[in-house]
Amino acid sequence: MREITDNRACAREELESLYRKIVSYVLLRSGLGSPTDIKIVREATAALQSIFPQAELGTFLTLSKKDKERQLKELTMIVTGIRLFNRDCGKGGEGIDDLPAILREAIPATTQHIDSQLQTAQDQAYRYTAILEKAANNPFLSIELQPYMLKEALYNVRQYEVFLQIILSDIITCAQEVEMMIKQLGAQLEQLKMIVKSKTAVPTSQVFPIFIALSNLWTSFQDETVLISVLSNLTTHLVPFLGAHELLFPEKVIQNLLDGLTVKTDVCRVKEHLEDRVHLADFRKQEWLFPETTANFDKLLIQYRGFCAYTFATTDGLLLPGNPGIGILKYKEKYYTFNTRDAAYLFAENPENYIDLIREKAKKNAELIQLLELHQQFETLIPYSHMKDVDKHIKPITKSESSTQTDTHILPPTIVRSYEWNEWELRRKAIKLANLRQKATHSVQTDLSHMRRENCSQVYPPKDAGTQSKREGSSQVPRPQIYIAGLRGGQGKVTSGVKVNLTRAVDET
Repeated sequence: MREITDNRACAREELESLYRKIVSYVLLRSGLGSPTDIKIVREATAALQSIFPQAELGTFLTLSKKDKERQLKELTMIVTGIRLFNRDCGKGGEGIDDLPAILREAIPATTQHIDSQLQTAQDQAYRYTAILEKAANNPFLSIELQPYMLKEALYNVRQYEVFLQIILSDIITCAQEVEMMIKQLGAQLEQLKMIVKSKTAVPTSQVFPIFIALSNLWTSFQDETVLISVLSNLTTHLVPFLGAHELLFPEKVIQNLLDGLTVKTDVCRVKEHLEDRVHLADFRKQEWLFPETTANFDKLLIQYRGFCAYTFATTDGLLLPGNPGIGILKYKEKYYTFNTRDAAYLFAENPENYIDLIREKAKKNAELIQLLELHQQFETLIPYSHMKDVDKHIKPITKSESSTQTDTHILPPTIVRSYEWNEWELRRKAIKLANLRQKATHSVQTDLSHMRRENCSQVYPPKDAGTQSKREGSSQVPRPQIYIAGLRGGQGKVTSGVKVNLTRAVDET
């Protein structure tokens, strides 16, 4: 990326080299094939040229470094989407592994492997528990066996079991995510096929978002593949813990100790004492919770990871699974289970005493703090990030207030909120809606609209008028015109005038 963003290519050869680098970057970032395989490079180059021709390199080089990085990431995602679509259509997809199919095979295989490991660990824990239970009831065997190491082994196996269950739950979550993503991938590809069909050109605004979505989904598949690999490696690294048990307690020694014993599973132990329930009448101060009277019963955070608190305290560390069906004791906002009714009664008489014994035992065996989840009692060992979440747990619901109310208005209200009684307010609203303050009114009447309203027009009646066919005329007497010449005088001293009659004759007019 640094080589591409810092490039200042000018010559043609340099631009071609830069374009090849962009193709290599796209392949490396997407993780879909090797940049050294010529077929993969050709396919990626063709996909890149369809959205980013080499002629646009000049524009690309003028961008800022951040814009270049952003554009490179977008180009990678779009090219990845195009290649995935081509692979789905059977027209390309060289070097792209079928991750959904690989994950569908890998997840069940990993789950099966962890299940077998979990079963082995549980069987070993049941055998250790049976031997330690026998030793607790038989003082002579306890002296001969010296069960300290066996208890340590039991703690180790129970820890191993917890870790495997955590990994298994993560893989189950991973499987659910993969199934959901496979459906999304199919839906996106179908949508893309519907848009593209047999068109020669498709608007980029329609297909680019789908290409980017395909790329993001494929990246998620890659992440899930890495996660499955990590979880599988974790399981593999945990296997040596079981091997150490075989060295410390060979099968022959364990079989000798198990002679005449019945190895009970956790489920069997729970079923044994299912009917022996705590009687509430025997307790007035303590609060007991039962499945049928308590909501969230299965989700309660049981102390000591569900092991019997009384047995652990009195037998110096024997782990027996508690039975919630007997009853869960609520003491100082914490919940305790017991493997028998007698153990429950004895613990309830003096809970603080047994809690102190367990705390002292945990101080000697530090692994018990994590195994029995004693974080509240050893707060200095809690990571800072989890300090606030220590007391956050689901509380049981044993009582609830409920009330019923009859609706006054059964039918939905028909109040018109926009009603306005004030005429001036209505006018103001009308002016706002019409925005007539700066408008001029125009009206046009057409042949179609002239009959839609009453029209009236005013006319003037015609005036009486007469016409004249001939022009009246009359005759005139000629006007007399007499001219006297010589009145202004002349060269002589005597003025003499000559009278000239210019009047026209009557017959000339």
